[in-house]
Amino acid sequence: MNPMNPMNPENHSSLPPLPLVKIGIVSVSDRASTGVYEDKGLPALKDWLGSALKNPLHFEARLIPDEMPTISATLVELVDAGCSLILTTGGTGPALRDVTPEATLAIAHKEMPGFGEQMRQISLQFVPTAILSRQVAVIRDKSLIINLPGQPKAIAETLDGGIFAAVPYCIDLIGGPYLQTVESVKAFRPKTAIREFR
Repeated sequence: MNPMNPMNPENHSSLPPLPLVKIGIVSVSDRASTGVYEDKGLPALKDWLGSALKNPLHFEARLIPDEMPTISATLVELVDAGCSLILTTGGTGPALRDVTPEATLAIAHKEMPGFGEQMRQISLQFVPTAILSRQVAVIRDKSLIINLPGQPKAIAETLDGGIFAAVPYCIDLIGGPYLQTVESVKAFRPKTAIREFR
């Protein structure tokens, strides 16, 4: 067998393994956090990410109330714990208790407005009230933090709708681990940024 052939099993075994990715998932809800009803946001995030990424994953999950200091402190804690990607669900509407965007912006080093713009465009294809959404995305240190909608169906629609395509390369650019998506979840990288793993 030609040793230079990329299909050679020996070449494949010499490639590094995909890195472990630590992901923070945060559900923001007064009622779910006090046990009034079952939280469905965290399972929805785990299911989607688990089916979208080839990397071994470690989740840091938090279920917290709609309190701005608590949300900000939780995000900082997850950044400091080494989570390269942090996804929040809930608390992004116009209601008085919806403060997730403010809490996220309060701890940001950089705002990434394109994510929020695209999420609203995606959701508007399904419900006219998507215009009321105030989701933001930010970078703190080497972590990308994205606010997602509160309903599991809307979480999947938003992620499937295209915003995740930019996430792996964004994490490359801020010094995080290489995220490899499955074939059905298209992620864009320039050719010079594509790496091979076994």
